[in-house]
Amino acid sequence: MHITDDIKYKAIMKNFDCVVVGGGMVGAASALSLAQLGLTVAIVEQKIPMKYSPEQSFDFRVSAISLASEHLLTQLGAWRQIEAWRHCPYQRLGVWEHEFSYTEFNAQDIGRSHLGHIIENRLLQLSLWQEIEQHPNVALYAPETLLEINQKIEHVELSLSQNKISTKLLIAADGANSKVRELVGIGTTGWDYQQSAMLINVETQASQENITWQQFFETGPVAMLPMPGKSQLGGNASLVWYHDRDEIKRLSSLKNTQLEKEIMTTFPNLLGEIKVIDKAAFPLTRRHANRYQKDRVLLLGDAAHSINPMAGQGVNLGFKDVSVLSAVIASAISKGECWHDQQVLTRYEKLRRKDNLLMMSTMDALYGTFSHPSLLVKVIRNAGLVVANKVPYLKNKALAYACGI
Repeated sequence: MHITDDIKYKAIMKNFDCVVVGGGMVGAASALSLAQLGLTVAIVEQKIPMKYSPEQSFDFRVSAISLASEHLLTQLGAWRQIEAWRHCPYQRLGVWEHEFSYTEFNAQDIGRSHLGHIIENRLLQLSLWQEIEQHPNVALYAPETLLEINQKIEHVELSLSQNKISTKLLIAADGANSKVRELVGIGTTGWDYQQSAMLINVETQASQENITWQQFFETGPVAMLPMPGKSQLGGNASLVWYHDRDEIKRLSSLKNTQLEKEIMTTFPNLLGEIKVIDKAAFPLTRRHANRYQKDRVLLLGDAAHSINPMAGQGVNLGFKDVSVLSAVIASAISKGECWHDQQVLTRYEKLRRKDNLLMMSTMDALYGTFSHPSLLVKVIRNAGLVVANKVPYLKNKALAYACGI
């Protein structure tokens, strides 16, 4: 490049304190939290979320938002919009393999009014975007695509499909197949679970809005997540069906009326009559980045860790990443440190990697235990549920941890 070209290039390049690649739930939350610290932030996102209207059918992708995540969304100003749209609080969580081992977790046991909320992912993202659009410190580059990353000593340059921007800190929040992670050469460890999860939106005859439950089989669990509102049949729910990939492929090929019969045969008799509205499926994988930080690049959410969705902790771990990163940078600013210095950024990884690995390993251990065919293991795991139900202290400690409190 000639000197004159270089001057022209720099003149048209916009500079930010932070650039977040990925404007999903975790990416949008991170951008907003850093903007609230007074930093200038840009979001690069390929798709603009569709606007909300009450008549829209439920999306397939929903999340069980923990109390800690609710607190973060409240701090960011997004929670009031979610409450104005649609969400479903739940007070109880039922878990069992056989009826004698049924264990129920109740919000009252930890002094709370609820354990969490079931919310559509798109509405979580959209509520954050509405706050972002009103924030003077955030610029949206959407729809836009990342092409190249060029790390310099004091900044990072990004080539997008339509723009060129630079930043002191690049945050990758672009999902499990992160392009940022690939471009900067951060590897991952992990595996495929050789299973898929099927998401099924249904109308239910029974009203089940105060409880979410999960029953375990050797082939994988089935779960019911309550959804808000009333339907012609009665209530609404999102059913989650885990099984080997061939079986999920077969189930996905069925007509809705055929799938209804399969559900009534397999799922617990707690739904009453059901009507399948729509369905989708995706494979289950685990990925963990070998590192969360490299020079001026940080990984957040699924770009850093994708977890077995069995306990619904994926997005909650991502929101914990956001909270910790914001706290680390806020602390550095208050102490007069260079907030984007690598020593400061390393604190984020030290705080988050251990916690994420613990949750991922716990979910894998539960997954492995419930899928193990051994009769002895089966007896032990059911005995474990019975013991948990009879020792409230242990049960409530586990519940509080899962809620993030």
